[in-house]
Amino acid sequence: MAVWALGINHQTAPLDLRGRFAFALDQLPSTLARFRASLARQPEATLLSTCNRTEIYCACDELAVEPTVQWLAQTGGVSPQALLDHAYVLQESEAARHAFRVASGLDSMVLGEAQILGQMKDAVRAADAAGALGTTLHQLFQRSFAVAKQVRSSTEIGAHSISMTAAAVRLAGQLFEDLKDIRVLFVGAGEMIELAATHFAAKHPKGMAIANRTLERGEKLATRFGAEVLRLSDLPDRLHEFDAVISCTASTLPLIGLGAVERALKKRRHRPMFMVDLAVPRDIEAEVKELDDVYLYTVDDLAAVVQTGKDSRQAAVAQAEAIIDAGVQSFMHWLQQRDPRVGVVGLIRELNAQTDAWRAAELARARKLLAKGEDVEVVLEALSRGLTQKMLHGALAELHAGDERTRQAAAETVSRLFLRGTGRS
Repeated sequence: MAVWALGINHQTAPLDLRGRFAFALDQLPSTLARFRASLARQPEATLLSTCNRTEIYCACDELAVEPTVQWLAQTGGVSPQALLDHAYVLQESEAARHAFRVASGLDSMVLGEAQILGQMKDAVRAADAAGALGTTLHQLFQRSFAVAKQVRSSTEIGAHSISMTAAAVRLAGQLFEDLKDIRVLFVGAGEMIELAATHFAAKHPKGMAIANRTLERGEKLATRFGAEVLRLSDLPDRLHEFDAVISCTASTLPLIGLGAVERALKKRRHRPMFMVDLAVPRDIEAEVKELDDVYLYTVDDLAAVVQTGKDSRQAAVAQAEAIIDAGVQSFMHWLQQRDPRVGVVGLIRELNAQTDAWRAAELARARKLLAKGEDVEVVLEALSRGLTQKMLHGALAELHAGDERTRQAAAETVSRLFLRGTGRS
């Protein structure tokens, strides 16, 4: 069974390119169905899409990386090469290692952040509901969740980590003298906005409002924080009332345009506005950042802030990597046990590697003897004897080990392997 992963993230691709490959949670089942239908052999597949990454994990009896690249590139409206310029393609153990690192928060913009684990679980549930999650990927992700739990419980990887929303509050505090004097608008009502509202509410701002496409959901969140509720259609007329705007929706197009912000600034007599766009694709037009009285931050702009304290957690990272290594080895062993062909291929690779190492060692020894002036025939004799002794050592050890029954079984195997064609096999 072949396992592979294709993805882009905050380290490899710019924000606007990531926006082309962003999928809302409710889009995942239909998107996975289209992907699987595009391949000759329908693979197991899981699609993970967050503000920082889009990754597709696959498993099939045959490797199909190129069709996966072509499908994702076409979906995002770019050429395969343009995608590959910013993507990573991982296979077998490296694909498993990446999944484990993502689940554990080691590959996040915020080192050790816990939100990604919930997002991965949502992605797996969506794949399962779509009938795209087979036995192999089920094992991969269940093991990744177990590894993540072990990392979080036995290391301090998440200690003192700064979330995106906490970073937003910190930046707002640098712009305004007192956050108690500002009015904050939240656009959206999802998990990220809920986190942002929680952090800002702790600073007791003068006022808070929530604008959401669905009023019912917006009202539920507003009630929790004592905030006002707005319709999205009210934003152009009400934007000037707010000193800080935090937006994170699943909209495919910007909700707050350059013109609306310019009009708001005019009404504010150019008092500064603090804006944070946590959405991918963008909720706020990129050109807004060029306005003199606007301080606009995207998820990528927050990177430097959230890295605070990262150096002090490097020891925890090393511990986490060790746990992940063990998890990867366990998964690959399970994979080999499940598919005998994979086990045979791995054994062949190990045999080739071992014989190459023996050959290299004997050649190095022979060259040293020749450099000392030893007779060529003597050196060749020593070379051949050294190789045969190394090759036979394991077999001879088995013939002398264990009880009579074990030695007899070993004798039959050794005879079949080494005496074929001699009349003994």
